[in-house]
Amino acid sequence: MQNTPVTSLVGAEYEVEVGPVAHGGHCIARTDAGRVLFVRHALPGERVVARVTEGEETSRFLRADAVTILDPSKDRVEAPCPFAGPGRCGGCDWQHAKPGAQRRLKGEVLAEQLQRLAGLTPEEAGWDGTVMPAEGDKLPAGEVPKWRTRVQYAVDAEGHAGLRKHRSHEVEVVDHCMIAAEGVSELGIEKRDWEGMAAVEAIAASGSHDRQVILTPRPGARLPLVELDKPVSVMRVEEKDGGVHRVHGRAFVRERADERTYRVGSGGFWQVHPKAAQTLMLAVMQGLTPRKGETALDLYCGVGLFAGALADRVGDQGAVLGIESGKRAVEDARHNLAGFPRVRIEQGKVEAVLPRTGITEVDLIVLDPPRAGAGKQTVHHLAGLGARRIAYVACDPAALARDMAYFAERGYKVRTLRAFDLFPMTHHVECVAILEPAEKGR
Repeated sequence: MQNTPVTSLVGAEYEVEVGPVAHGGHCIARTDAGRVLFVRHALPGERVVARVTEGEETSRFLRADAVTILDPSKDRVEAPCPFAGPGRCGGCDWQHAKPGAQRRLKGEVLAEQLQRLAGLTPEEAGWDGTVMPAEGDKLPAGEVPKWRTRVQYAVDAEGHAGLRKHRSHEVEVVDHCMIAAEGVSELGIEKRDWEGMAAVEAIAASGSHDRQVILTPRPGARLPLVELDKPVSVMRVEEKDGGVHRVHGRAFVRERADERTYRVGSGGFWQVHPKAAQTLMLAVMQGLTPRKGETALDLYCGVGLFAGALADRVGDQGAVLGIESGKRAVEDARHNLAGFPRVRIEQGKVEAVLPRTGITEVDLIVLDPPRAGAGKQTVHHLAGLGARRIAYVACDPAALARDMAYFAERGYKVRTLRAFDLFPMTHHVECVAILEPAEKGR
């Protein structure tokens, strides 16, 4: 029996009316025959020619780029970045949209996910429907916030640094990245030859003048002598174990939040936007209103940002337990919070460590899970601890909405929700949801 060959539709073009924005940095459109397209570089309400980039005759949907704009939206602008556009750098999703429109689009995605996955309207979620820009990110037309303090450059076969194209391993060679923080740009990564390297990550701490590059060599390649435009420490990713090891300089950078310095080693998590850590910490603390003597959990705690803020506020009579899976991050968290005798940091996955602690009740919980969310098992466990308030920090609206539904199953409702545009020009949005037992009322 012969298999019927599947016809690829890559390169096919359709003239379509662009529909609503969807989660993932694209909009929904349909061909005259009813086929669904996920269209990048388009805006709702536009009429465009969409060229298929992925998909076959049998695909449930096709991915496409808007290559010709027949009827532009009033929210459309010319992309400030020369490397943005169909088939180019995949780092930014909304270079072609006004900043205010970008935030509206993110708000629409968040509202749709909350309704579809959690059955919540904005009002029911205690959300005013806005996505707030970070302090200092409202700029004149044509200017782009330089917010990205960590940039992962890919290196092509000739040793040129660049950024990946959308859903591709291909490298778009760049001479600068417009959203890179000044501390990253001043290193001059794009100007030098990186022969033998597969990737170069540049980190510019916003809480200090610390600069670091992390090199990932290709198999068998030797490490180059790193001479950049500013002093920098150098780390390398080992081929055998994938571990990150110091070559010279500090093995960490120093960040600041809540009037405290945090050591963040390679592989340790810190928010990328320079204002993000402080913004999210304040949103969490304002939502939880910690009291002296309370007990708290900080789950997926990273290097201890929220644990430190909680410890400060619950005082010597309170207690904080942080749980984090990354070994280096746990080392950093223990170092950063060594001045708080009532703080304990445990290493391991939350779903494995939390049941072993024997904790049966707690006053406050903060969780900042990875993009996939915490999941039903963990959420149900947390809801059984009787916390008076829970702060959920989310970088993915779909995961947030799914977990909100799981909390609702166990008697917790959303008290307030705030959304922050901490990833300008991209489709990502950061949220802080504050939950409380449903019987308490608002």
